[in-house]
Amino acid sequence: MADNDAMRRAVEIAERARAAGVSPRPWVGCVIEPGGFEGATEPRPGRHAEAVALAAAGDAAHGATAYVTLEPCALPGHGEPCAAALIGAGVRRVVVGIEDPDPHAAGRGIASLRAAGIDVELGPEADAIRRQLAPYLIHRTTGRPFVTLKLAATLDGRTAAPDGSSRWITGEAARRDAHRLRAEHDAVLVGAGTVKADDPELTVRHVDAARQPLRVVLGRAPAGAKVQPCVEVDGPLEAVLDELGTRDVMSLLVEGGATVAGAFHRAGLVDRYVVYLAPAFLGGDDGRPLFAGPGAPTMADVWRGRVGSVTQLGDDVRIDVTS
Repeated sequence: MADNDAMRRAVEIAERARAAGVSPRPWVGCVIEPGGFEGATEPRPGRHAEAVALAAAGDAAHGATAYVTLEPCALPGHGEPCAAALIGAGVRRVVVGIEDPDPHAAGRGIASLRAAGIDVELGPEADAIRRQLAPYLIHRTTGRPFVTLKLAATLDGRTAAPDGSSRWITGEAARRDAHRLRAEHDAVLVGAGTVKADDPELTVRHVDAARQPLRVVLGRAPAGAKVQPCVEVDGPLEAVLDELGTRDVMSLLVEGGATVAGAFHRAGLVDRYVVYLAPAFLGGDDGRPLFAGPGAPTMADVWRGRVGSVTQLGDDVRIDVTS
């Protein structure tokens, strides 16, 4: 199997780990060839991907090539360091997707392998792995979570009618997908105004989830609100993200409303926008917009990103946008 083909398979396996809720561990996939032995990171206190794949391979790992999406760890943690396990198993070659940016780990695993005489190659499918591990990479380099801003609107860009009603803009398929999006994140955040107006639960429903995200309110939530128990935060948004990062929140889903969405957007703190568009029009300028507050004063100041994907969900469309 070619290096890129094997690494693409490792990326697919890593996605299983992410769905299993391994965060704050990075979701990693490993393939050992020949033989196609596979492993994915297990939730704490389980094994790392390399340990799972080596256990599946047994003696077949001797002289084999291991493909792993993230640099194997070299420091003791939960069990034997992965670099030491690969060395002990007698693998001949290790192909690594990307280096680990964690300052306590960066370069150490690769150095250990090379010091043991193992051939190490770096880089196949690196761009895909960086996208997949973006929350981990951002958290380890900035201390803050990767921020996804979720929005739902009519085709004329309105999130609610003039009377404040917004249920339901999108159809069942899009709402189910939005719950799947929640399940992918460590925490979900709304403003206190949304809690008072809509009393949301902010839990994952309608889809299977390995765990529920941490519920975060910007401001204060009433004692009897459905979002309770929750974490209440306030202050500058940068400080809020710093605090959540110390709580091992690697990925944060911001669900609004318009005031909170506008604040995150204007502060440049959004890493990904997920916009659900319904084939509907409110038909005027008195509906509520996606963002509250001042916008770009001229076209020269307009924020421009790139469309990562467009997905049809029943009658609705999901658009993922990044910078």
